[in-house]
Amino acid sequence: MDERTHISIQDLNVFYGSLHVLKNISLDIPDRKITAIIGPSGCGKTTLLKSLNRLLDALDGVRVEGKVLVDGEDIYGPKVEVTRVRKKMGLLSQKPQVLPMSIYDNVAYGPRVHGTKDKKELERIVENFLKVAGLWEEVKGRLHHPASRLSMGQQQRLCLARGLAVGPEIILGDEPTSALDPQSSQNVEKRLMELKQDYTVVVVTHILRQARRIADYIVFLYLGELVEHGPAAEIFADPKNPRTRAYLTGEIS
Repeated sequence: MDERTHISIQDLNVFYGSLHVLKNISLDIPDRKITAIIGPSGCGKTTLLKSLNRLLDALDGVRVEGKVLVDGEDIYGPKVEVTRVRKKMGLLSQKPQVLPMSIYDNVAYGPRVHGTKDKKELERIVENFLKVAGLWEEVKGRLHHPASRLSMGQQQRLCLARGLAVGPEIILGDEPTSALDPQSSQNVEKRLMELKQDYTVVVVTHILRQARRIADYIVFLYLGELVEHGPAAEIFADPKNPRTRAYLTGEIS
């Protein structure tokens, strides 16, 4: 790895119509760490996450100013191929969104789209990433059953396997455990903590206990502004900004 970070955000502003949602955000996301974006509801956490893989493009009336550099390339540049940008990033949504097909075909879908046709290679990919997602032992006897029959927690891990199968460098999570029971949440957290050895992980969470458990780095947003960011241990032990302190102690929520 060179010293350049995968993701560098420079003077990012996002507008929904006339509403200024993100205000002059500048930030380097550390590589191979879990970065947790925290802050009160409506502060811009999910907007910041979606700006990293251009999912904001799908929303009407959105205007983005500034730069988001991924591996040194401004992903909002005029000649950028959005599909290639998104291939670098696996996304876990709040609720798992499995494809209406078998468990096997969910994981094989991306590699097939990107040109992998060999049956043995697809079988290797499916098995490997189901293992990485901690799901293989639970589903190996029913790979050709509909993915929709899995529990919610299993579906979320299947979505993780599907995202990893296309070879991303970065994993984005938009409150990825908010729809899950405690045991399933623990499973997903465990996988993310293992995956940071090989991937840069950025997670939006509204659960401070979760941020304390899994995060190496904290980004605190308030009313669309980047108030404070830094190593998680430092932010939780000794926040420098009064607004960060007030949020962590529950005075603002």
